Amino acid sequence: MAALQRPLRSLFLGFLFLATSGCATMATGKLDRAQGVAFAARSSDLTCVSTQGCALESPLRDLGDAAFQASTPDAPKHYALILDRGPDSMLARINLIRSARHSIDLQTYIFDEDDSGLLVLDELLAAARRGVRVRVIVDQLSALRKADTLAQIASQHVNFDVRLYNPIFNDSRLRYPQYLVASMCCWKRLNQRMHSKLLLVDEAVGITGGRNYADDYYDWDSDYDFRDRDVLVAGPVALDMAGNFEAFWNSRRSVPAERLDDVARILLREGATPMRHAPFAAPDRVARMSRDASDPDLVRERLVAHALEVGTVHFFADLPQKHRRSAPENDPNTASTRLREMVEGAHSEVLMQTPYLVLSDEAQQMFRDLQREPKPPRVVISTNSLAATDAFIAYALSHKYKRRYLREFGFHIYEFKPFPATSTIDLKAIAAGAEESKAAVLASDEGNTSATEAPRDEMPGGSLGSGSAPNGSERRQSPQQMRENVAERHFGSGSGVGANYPVPLRRAGVRVGLHAKSMVIDERIGVVGTHNFDPRGDRYNTESVIAIEDPAFAKALADSIRIDMRPENAWVIARRDKAPVFSGLDYSLGKVSEQLPVFDLWPWKYATSYEFVPGPECPLPLPRDDPRFRQCYRPVGPFPEVSLSLKGITTRIFTAFGAGLAPIL
Repeated sequence: MAALQRPLRSLFLGFLFLATSGCATMATGKLDRAQGVAFAARSSDLTCVSTQGCALESPLRDLGDAAFQASTPDAPKHYALILDRGPDSMLARINLIRSARHSIDLQTYIFDEDDSGLLVLDELLAAARRGVRVRVIVDQLSALRKADTLAQIASQHVNFDVRLYNPIFNDSRLRYPQYLVASMCCWKRLNQRMHSKLLLVDEAVGITGGRNYADDYYDWDSDYDFRDRDVLVAGPVALDMAGNFEAFWNSRRSVPAERLDDVARILLREGATPMRHAPFAAPDRVARMSRDASDPDLVRERLVAHALEVGTVHFFADLPQKHRRSAPENDPNTASTRLREMVEGAHSEVLMQTPYLVLSDEAQQMFRDLQREPKPPRVVISTNSLAATDAFIAYALSHKYKRRYLREFGFHIYEFKPFPATSTIDLKAIAAGAEESKAAVLASDEGNTSATEAPRDEMPGGSLGSGSAPNGSERRQSPQQMRENVAERHFGSGSGVGANYPVPLRRAGVRVGLHAKSMVIDERIGVVGTHNFDPRGDRYNTESVIAIEDPAFAKALADSIRIDMRPENAWVIARRDKAPVFSGLDYSLGKVSEQLPVFDLWPWKYATSYEFVPGPECPLPLPRDDPRFRQCYRPVGPFPEVSLSLKGITTRIFTAFGAGLAPIL
C-alpha cells in the first residue's frame, strides 16, 4: 500500500495544480514589470575599452581567421579538430570564450550548476563585461537548477542575455505535478525539445557534438562520466551555424529568462540581487583549468597541433520550425533526413557510434533495404551495454530487438564496458578530483562558518564569485548529493523517476558510459553531432551535425570509434549457442514475442555478450561472422558486470517498459 502512496499523491497534486492554475501564466503586465526590474539593474560598465574586447590571443581562435583568409566562394577551407577528451573539450571552450572579440552564442540541452557549468558561467559573464555580446539558449527541461540563478543572470549586464526554449507553463523548471499535467494536456509539446548544441565564437569558430554543460561530460564526476565527443570547426561553415542559432534565438519558443513566471516572481519580490554561487566542489581543479586555458603553448600542443585542414564541411541542423504543427512529415532538410541520405549512399562500411541503439521505423526499413543490396555495406555499431548505460529504458528497447539487428540488419554490435581499460577518460584525474571534493566537503563541515566572498583575483574564472550565500545555505555538495542532482535535471526534485539511473554493478569504481554520436561512411565522410540516430531525434528533438567529406578526418574519427570497440573496452554481441533440442521452436517463439508492442515475454534471447580470449590460436580480435569466432570468444551472459539476477533484470525491463508508457496510459 505504501508503494502506491507516492504516485497517487503525485497524481492528486497534478490534478490539484491543473484545477487551481488552469495552466495559466503570469499576466503580461507583471512580466513587463519584472523585465523592467532586470533591465534597470543591468550594468553597462566595461572592463575593457578595446574594439575587440581585450580578447585573449589564442592560436585556437586564429584558426578561424586562417580558414577565412584561405577560402574562396568556390573553394572553402576549414580546420577541424576532434575533441575526444572531456578536459580538452572544456579547455577549448574556456580558451575560445576568452578569445572572443565580438560575440559568443551558446546553445545547449543541459546546463547544470556544478563546477563545469559555473566555470563556464563565470567566463561568459567576464566576456560580457569586457564588451562581448553573449547569448545563451538552454532547453527548459534541463536548464539551470534554480530560478534564483536565472534571476541573477538576467539582471547582470546589458551584454548578457539568456533564453529558455519551450518552457512549459512558462516556468524555468518543471516539478513532478507540472510534468504530470503536461503529460496529460500537452504531450507532444512536452516532448519537443531543443537537443541541439553549439558554442560559436565571432561567427568564425564553432563547437558541436554530444557534450552538455555538466561535470560528467568533462571527466569531473566522481561516480559516472560520459565518453563523449565534440568537433571544433573553423571557417565559413560557422556562418551557417550563426544562421541556425539566430533562428532559435528569434523563435517564439525562446523566452527571455526574466519573462519566465518563476523568475519574474523572484525579481518582483526580491529585486535584482548580486550574482554569486556556491564554492566550487574541486577548486584546485577549476583553478588548473582556468590557468591552462590562458597558456598559448599548452593550447597549441593539446589542441591546435591536432587540427586537420579540410575542405567541404556541412552543418545539417534542424530549425525550430520542426516543432510547428504545420511542419511536413518528411522534411528533406532535417538532420535526420540528411543522415539517412549519407547512410543510403554507403558502399563498403557504415561505422556508427550511439549511446542508445533504438531505431525509428524509417531507419529500420533503411537498414533492411541496405541488406537486400547485392553487396551490402558492413554496418558496425558501437553502443552502450546495460552495465554502462545511463538510460535503462533505452537499453531495454535495444535489448528487445537484438535478433532483428543481428539477423535482419546484419549489424556488428560492440557494447561498451563500464570500466574500459584504454578509454579516453582519465580515471586517475577523476579520482584526484573526487578526493579533492571530499576534502572540501570535510573542511566545510568542520569549519561550518558563513563564508564571505573571496577576493575577486583569487576566484577561478573571476566573474561571478565563489563565496557562499551569507546564511551559509549554499555549501559544497558531497559527491553523493551531486549524483542525486543529476537525476533532477529532467524532472526536478521529488519526481520519483528512477528508470534512468545506471543499474548496480558487481564491483565499485568510476563508471563510464558512451554518449558520443558519430558516424563514418566508407572512411570518406565523418559525422559528429547531437543526433542519437533514434526516434526522438527523428520526430521530437531538434538536432545538429557536422559532416566532413575528407578521408583524413574520416579515418581519424573511425580510429577514435574503434578504440571503444577494442576487446578491453567492449563486448561483442552475437547469437548465443543453439539449444541442443528444439532450437527452431526457441527461435520462432522468441521472434513472435519480439513483435509484442509492450512486454517481451520470451526469456531466452537470440543474442548474448562475448568476451575475447586471446591465445596462440587467437592473436587478434575477430568479427562475429568469422568461422573461428567461437574458438576465440566465450559467452559472458546478456548483462555482464551487472549485479542483478536474470529474474531481477527481466523485472527491471518490464518495469522500464511500463514506466516509459506511463505518461500516455
